[in-house]
Amino acid sequence: MFLGFVVALALAWRMGRFSPIFDNNSEPMGVLLAALVIFATGLVDDVREISSPAKVTGTVIAGLFLVWFGATMFYFRVPFVDVFVLSDDWVPLITILWLIGMSQAINLIDGLDGLAAGIVAIAAASFFLYSRRLDTLGVLAQPNIGPLIAIIALGVCLGFLPHNFNNAKIFMGDSGALFLGLLMAVSTSVVGGRADPNSQAYIPGQTYFFLAPLFIPLFILGVPILDMIFAIVRRTVGRQGLATADKGHLHHRLVNLGHGQRRSVLILWLWTALLSGFVLYPIFTDARTALIPIGTLAIALSLYTVLHPEVRRIRKDSRSGNSD
Repeated sequence: MFLGFVVALALAWRMGRFSPIFDNNSEPMGVLLAALVIFATGLVDDVREISSPAKVTGTVIAGLFLVWFGATMFYFRVPFVDVFVLSDDWVPLITILWLIGMSQAINLIDGLDGLAAGIVAIAAASFFLYSRRLDTLGVLAQPNIGPLIAIIALGVCLGFLPHNFNNAKIFMGDSGALFLGLLMAVSTSVVGGRADPNSQAYIPGQTYFFLAPLFIPLFILGVPILDMIFAIVRRTVGRQGLATADKGHLHHRLVNLGHGQRRSVLILWLWTALLSGFVLYPIFTDARTALIPIGTLAIALSLYTVLHPEVRRIRKDSRSGNSD
């Protein structure tokens, strides 16, 4: 995946269409170096299994490259509160924390064949469409490397998925998961963190709500982020180390419910698509709410998850076994 990213970035560099992103702009080099550092960190862990502090250190170094070369957010909007302009003192901290959160979320969800790659593919496609919409509305500062990184992430995942879906021939490992987390961290921060907070080009009450870079990924990447939060709470309550592996993740629970690996992956893909639709629907349709169509689909998917014939059969067999 990393090699695919390098090739794609090199091809974009040679294409005149992307010259504003590469000419007199240090951000592409910063993203490339950060990607190299975080990929190498994950690769060493895949081969030798390094400690959690060592992995965090590698992630911090990658984040410092992003800061050094300027691939950071400038400000962020908290809906209904205010716009916060990041000072030079806060930019490194926010960038590194953002990167750690994103990379760990993708790393933790990488528990079944094809799961992480599929989720990132859907999220990257959704965020690319979102960023293009902001560009159309004239509220996205240009040049912006975010849409390019998002579409490259999509291409990398689509090329990897046929070899990674169950039964997988190639495994992602920490190197791939941390790398994809970095791509999503960069694309979300440099798009959401540079959308003009004072622009009136968008439709009040709709696009406004989605101009917050801390809000968009919580929905588009809601599945891995929620899984990460649940894992932190679960391990804290159980007095376990945060890096301690367990079988309590969302995908493990779906498998235990009776869905099997492939169906569990597809269900979580669908949830990612639904959450992405919740973000994109009001922006592209100018509708006041996405709750009715997206909510209807969410109810249908929930019923499918808990009432699938295989789930009902396993539940029935479990009750029969307990009665015996």
